[in-house]
Amino acid sequence: MNMDLSKVKKVVEPELSVNDISRISVGTSIKGEISSDNDIRVDGKVDGKIYSKGKIVVGPQAVILGGLACNNVDFLGTMKGEVYVKDLLTLKSNAVVEGNVNVNKLQVEMGAQINGSCHMITPEEYDKLVGSFVTTPVPEKPVQAPAHKK
Repeated sequence: MNMDLSKVKKVVEPELSVNDISRISVGTSIKGEISSDNDIRVDGKVDGKIYSKGKIVVGPQAVILGGLACNNVDFLGTMKGEVYVKDLLTLKSNAVVEGNVNVNKLQVEMGAQINGSCHMITPEEYDKLVGSFVTTPVPEKPVQAPAHKK
């Protein structure tokens, strides 16, 4: 069987750049809501809600007072508030969550703490729940103006 490869469409996966990850470093404190299309890494303190359409990593020194919602979470720090995860929440051994957890899949290392209720939800239930959690939507991507011809 001969196949003409010139007619096969190539699927291009977008590359994730280090600049596409929002980072809140140790020693940084933010008060308010954070919404992002991209992944977020928190190592500082956030007093408010965090929403990402991607993944959130909560570092071992991070403190979150408010809540978070995203597709996946690696959690090593401390948090007080609601958690909404569309897919997988991984709680590492030193993680402490004071609040209710709503998640599709849960992985918990020995020593991690959840002081609240845990509800297993479907991705469809996540979409409904996160609609009332997120009050600051992710901004639309700006449309690039056409380049000027010389």
